[in-house]
Amino acid sequence: MKTLLVLRHAKSSWNDPALDDHERPLNKRGRRDAPRMGELVREYGLIPDVIISSDAVRARLTAEAVAEAARYAGAILLDPHLYMASPADILSLLRTVRERAETVMIVGHNPGLEGLVAQLTGEWQDLPTAALAQIVLPIDQWRDLTRSPRGTLMGHWRPKDLT
Repeated sequence: MKTLLVLRHAKSSWNDPALDDHERPLNKRGRRDAPRMGELVREYGLIPDVIISSDAVRARLTAEAVAEAARYAGAILLDPHLYMASPADILSLLRTVRERAETVMIVGHNPGLEGLVAQLTGEWQDLPTAALAQIVLPIDQWRDLTRSPRGTLMGHWRPKDLT
């Protein structure tokens, strides 16, 4: 069994219209919500073995804040292919994860993340900014991950639901 944590980037800022979409940072709400999700990860014992993030600024900053709050000790792997990736793109990337990793966190963007959760679980889940989904997959190796809805959605959290 493997566990996949699917995290959408936290709320980004639109204050500077001259910034390219890829370069947008987090806004005040995003800077508040990302660490809250990291605390949730730590409290639920979901600290990943690997974090892979889109290289977009808002995703990278989210991954860093979550990792710090969760007390994740590893490196955050930045992958440009996660920027606006489709579910198929994300699955391809996950199949390359080292086999010792039991829990992997992907930090990225919609609509690809919502599509991924739906493909893997057969359930549609809304993933607003900084939302986290926990999926348990009945696989022994990441390379065995397919598009079939074989996973079980074990948790789904949104920042607004946290007290």
